[in-house]
Amino acid sequence: MKPDSKVTGSQLILGYLGIILILIGISVLLPLLVLLAYPEEIGDAKYFILPGVSCLFFGYLLSFLVRSGEKTPLNPGQSAFIVTSSWLLAILASGMPFFITGQYNFTQAMFESTSGWSTTGLSVVDVENTSHIFLMHRSLMLFFGGIGLVLIMVSVLKDASGMRLYQAEGHSDKLLPNLIQSSRLILSIYTGYIAAGTVLYMLFGMDWFDAVNHAIAAVATGGFSTKSESIGYFNSVPIEIVSIILMFLGSTNFVASLYIFRGKFRNFFRYCELRFTFFLFLFSTSLFAFFLWRKQDYPILQSFRVAAFQAVSAFSTTGFQTVPSFAVWSSALSLPLILLMIIGGEAGSTAGGVKQFRIWVFLKGIYWSLRDTFYSDRIVRVNYVKKPDTDEVIGNKQRAEIGSFLFLYLLIMLTGTLILCAYGYPLKESLFEISSAMGGVGLSCGITSYSASTSILWVLMCGMFIGRLEIYVVAISVIHLLTAPKIAYTKMNRRIWR
Repeated sequence: MKPDSKVTGSQLILGYLGIILILIGISVLLPLLVLLAYPEEIGDAKYFILPGVSCLFFGYLLSFLVRSGEKTPLNPGQSAFIVTSSWLLAILASGMPFFITGQYNFTQAMFESTSGWSTTGLSVVDVENTSHIFLMHRSLMLFFGGIGLVLIMVSVLKDASGMRLYQAEGHSDKLLPNLIQSSRLILSIYTGYIAAGTVLYMLFGMDWFDAVNHAIAAVATGGFSTKSESIGYFNSVPIEIVSIILMFLGSTNFVASLYIFRGKFRNFFRYCELRFTFFLFLFSTSLFAFFLWRKQDYPILQSFRVAAFQAVSAFSTTGFQTVPSFAVWSSALSLPLILLMIIGGEAGSTAGGVKQFRIWVFLKGIYWSLRDTFYSDRIVRVNYVKKPDTDEVIGNKQRAEIGSFLFLYLLIMLTGTLILCAYGYPLKESLFEISSAMGGVGLSCGITSYSASTSILWVLMCGMFIGRLEIYVVAISVIHLLTAPKIAYTKMNRRIWR
């Protein structure tokens, strides 16, 4: 390609996907480092080499399309398509090691990979009989899925289109004026939390392998565990407290986290989402504790211990658990847990759900509407919400967009629930499982399992994928895929007839 040529259209898309493929290849090969500690598992290396090296090879070839020449700006459709395609390629490549073993069919392999990259934590893997290299592979999917492929890409590449891709992947804020510096700072905070969590877990009794995997899962709000009983296996109050702190940090907006490091605590605590988080924690913990004590016959102190942990696990969308099963929980406990999974964590964090910012604006919108009904129309009011360093004005357009998103989210969730009910599952269990999948939570009432039907796993996969990338990005990418050939054909005809 000539240095002065322009990179446009399909070349631009394929070039960026090539760079992403290189990152995916690295992520697939990284678990091989575990062999340094567990050399007896060298036989499992072959399952990772083929998909990992293939991604590196094809990614390297495609990346030449954008290495030289002037790049035209990406339009919203192209950005959404690149992001959606990147995640599909990551899921496919990361699922292949499971599939190549022969122990999992294609659906089960893709399910585990989708759950990892979407940081959901629903699993069909028997972790007690799985090698360390595969357990680390699951955790590394959480690591890269939590922070995002595009964020990692823009942290090493200086590119004019980086901001559009960055926003298309769901990152709403820049911590610093420069995008590259912002992405690197987010990576530093993210890995710093994981490193600190690993040390704390080891101090309280975990071995290094369990500590690394659980620290990644907690901060990435993913929930994969090396134990079938999750955090409950350790039966340790200090480990549960460390997990609560890590889950809370992972679900906190990275911009708000930055103010903690700068010592600006006043800015941190004025953030509307953070206040809403504390309200959710206190209210849901009290509610869960009451029902666990009165309806499930838990001792009062044990009820508060379980309630606090599961409340944070739900709204942070992590999915760790300290109880054997949620299938035995009463409806009075399951319903608020489902609501927490739908709400999710803060915007600009690794958490899923519809995000607390949208819920906060939606609730404030109800208040603003009631207020305007009872007061004079002659008074001009500015509706705003508190951010760490400023007050963000909320206009009618933004409120309408949030309302539309909530409606579509609930519509998709209810559709998934209906499908599960059609397969014979009870309403409560169906709604619980779909809410967990779409929210990227990973708590299960027993529907997700190795023996689950192919159709059920694909329904849950769709929920996880749409929930992680959010509805509009997936919708825009589909529209681009359908309309791009027609647009290209029209442009070609115009050139011919000139």
